Amino acid sequence: MDCLFCSIVSGDIPSTKVYEDQLTYAFMDISPASEGHLIVVPKRHSKDILEIPAEDLHAVIDTGRKLAQRVTDVLGADGVNLLNNRGEHAWQTVFHFHLHVIPRYTDKSRDRLQLPWTPEPGDLDAIKALGDRLALG
Repeated sequence: MDCLFCSIVSGDIPSTKVYEDQLTYAFMDISPASEGHLIVVPKRHSKDILEIPAEDLHAVIDTGRKLAQRVTDVLGADGVNLLNNRGEHAWQTVFHFHLHVIPRYTDKSRDRLQLPWTPEPGDLDAIKALGDRLALG
């Protein structure tokens, strides 16, 4: 398997490690959207959120939460985005499940991330119909 993140976890490709435990590995993103942008991955390969075992997913989320607190405390982040992209059309570029921990700052010299979506009210009847179709149980 030729996976960038598996190679980082194994040490074959260097990274700036920030945290590691039995199930996860966290490192600095080399194309950061903001100062302190991190990536958290499960050590075991899973392509995306639909394939990752629950144990690994929970471990990645827990590590992401720890690092969200860390960037707030150490870097003074004003907020934090936890972001996962599933599939090419959702901007996934490395097909190993990963969680971006993106510190957000009011000082835009530290934060260049701009989201492409501006929330606008939708059709409430259509929203309800979709919600009914998606409801579990």
